[in-house]
Amino acid sequence: MADLSIAFFSLLLPFFSLSLLVFLAFIVRPRPVKVPIKNRHVFITGGSSGIGLDLAQQAASEGAKVSILARNIGRLEDAKESIRLSTGRDVAIFSADVRDYEAVKKAVEEAGPIDVLVCNQGVFVPQELETQDIEEIKFMIDVNLTGTFHLIKAALPGMKNRADRGPGSIAIISSQAGQVGIYGYTAYSASKFGLRGLAEALQQEVIGENIHVSLIFPPDTETPGFAEENKRRPQLTSILAASSGSMKADEVAKKALNGLKSGNFIVPCNFEGFFLSLATSGLSPQRSFLMAFIEVIAAGILRVVGLCFQWNWYGNIDKFLGERK
Repeated sequence: MADLSIAFFSLLLPFFSLSLLVFLAFIVRPRPVKVPIKNRHVFITGGSSGIGLDLAQQAASEGAKVSILARNIGRLEDAKESIRLSTGRDVAIFSADVRDYEAVKKAVEEAGPIDVLVCNQGVFVPQELETQDIEEIKFMIDVNLTGTFHLIKAALPGMKNRADRGPGSIAIISSQAGQVGIYGYTAYSASKFGLRGLAEALQQEVIGENIHVSLIFPPDTETPGFAEENKRRPQLTSILAASSGSMKADEVAKKALNGLKSGNFIVPCNFEGFFLSLATSGLSPQRSFLMAFIEVIAAGILRVVGLCFQWNWYGNIDKFLGERK
């Protein structure tokens, strides 16, 4: 009888898996898409340094017409020269503060219709909410979240009316702190979590215009401001984040560019990010029925893994606070 039961389940499991794959292939939406960038206008914010600069260089090297926006005109000029020397291509530069909608709108109109918009600007100042200055909190939310609204709202009319009606893209650079909250990241995580709600609703609004949203989740990234930002990182934050690695800006840029070209909604950048994306997939769009299959199968297991992480984190918090008493 036991042998018969084993044989039955060994036949049932492949049938169930195949049936689930067929079902997911039928229902998964939006459908897969490829977003070309060669000879198309790619507009990148925060493009004068870090991930944005590497994105601009890689897009230009693939034949895109690139525009970059940042606040500091001196850094923009330096970035323009750097891209010209490394790729042989000129880029257009625009100086504006993303918190200023009228300035953003003017820059976008001067740049011309955009095929691929990359909202990469961001600021990160870790600190506990109780001790962090309210103006600093507002600054992070204004740049990271409200600034992204400004950019997309300014760019959408031109993106909808572009001459080339091929697939367009709006790529939003979030953070792994936009997938899971960590001690000391209260304001930063709030600004990055907000981007997910923006992206999920926006994809429904623009899918009819053949515009595809990508939400990119980098880990800690080695950028010019990273070392300075970490000087303010609370000690407990460093303890909890000790297991997380960092990536170089050019590596994140490559993952981001490949993700948006594939039209993926969720774009993780490393192995840890891949598992975070599975664990937090929720009701997000998924173009790949194979990835949807993995998400379905892994959901329960990853919830257990997530609870283990929470057990470890709260244990470290109890220990840290106990040692300070």
